[in-house]
Amino acid sequence: MPRMLDVSEDVRAEIGDEEADRLLAGDNAPGSYDCTSCRTPGDSDQERTSTVLFVGEETAVLAFAHATCIPSQVVQVAEEQLQGAVRSITGGQQQVPAQTAPPAAGNQAVLGVTSGLVLVENELHPALVVEPTARIARPGTAGGGDEFLPLLIEQGFQPVTDVNRRPAVLGGWSVLLAMGQLHAILQPGTGGGGSPVSWWQAHQPLQVTEGWRTAANKSHTVLVFAAPVGSIGQQPREDLMRDALEKAAANGLLVAAAMPLAGT
Repeated sequence: MPRMLDVSEDVRAEIGDEEADRLLAGDNAPGSYDCTSCRTPGDSDQERTSTVLFVGEETAVLAFAHATCIPSQVVQVAEEQLQGAVRSITGGQQQVPAQTAPPAAGNQAVLGVTSGLVLVENELHPALVVEPTARIARPGTAGGGDEFLPLLIEQGFQPVTDVNRRPAVLGGWSVLLAMGQLHAILQPGTGGGGSPVSWWQAHQPLQVTEGWRTAANKSHTVLVFAAPVGSIGQQPREDLMRDALEKAAANGLLVAAAMPLAGT
């Protein structure tokens, strides 16, 4: 019996027509699965199911998710993250309790990311707070100024004057939650087309609370706040993080965007 699978053109291009057709015919697709986004059971015999292909430098992993959680897509991830995902699938990944993790940033400044729930318009929203560990210079310049917020505004982030107002959705950007853990913040590929690429990527998947994950899967949206170095800090409690966000907004040092929850 054919499975109720969605295989996007990008996924088909990566795995080939023959493998895609076998999946759609039900030959290689699982009946039941754990959705790699919300971590609850799914059944491709009974409900629309997305195929999500994670591609690293040497490894590719095909995962399955509720179509209502995420669309079928190809997601580029670091090889070490993909190996970690494989270990998780096979039960070998160690769980590291943490709320904040820095990304691998190459020659760029390191961005710290903290997760938490933020009350906006009388409703709790899953949020990420991004703050560099040092000032951000504009690419190609040697200036000593901090261009972090201007660069983000050029990408479509909006200045925040009131934390209690929900920011607008930023098209093409998304937050990648894989196997119940935070992996990356994705931005559109070069020229706005093709597969998304990582703007921020965790050294290792960042564990989020059950409440954060539940809220994210309910709204399918994550609020992403960003502030210059020294504006927020790694606050140990969500109420302190909220206070720091409000202080940064009052000082004109906060931008934000709403982003859909993407690929597992």
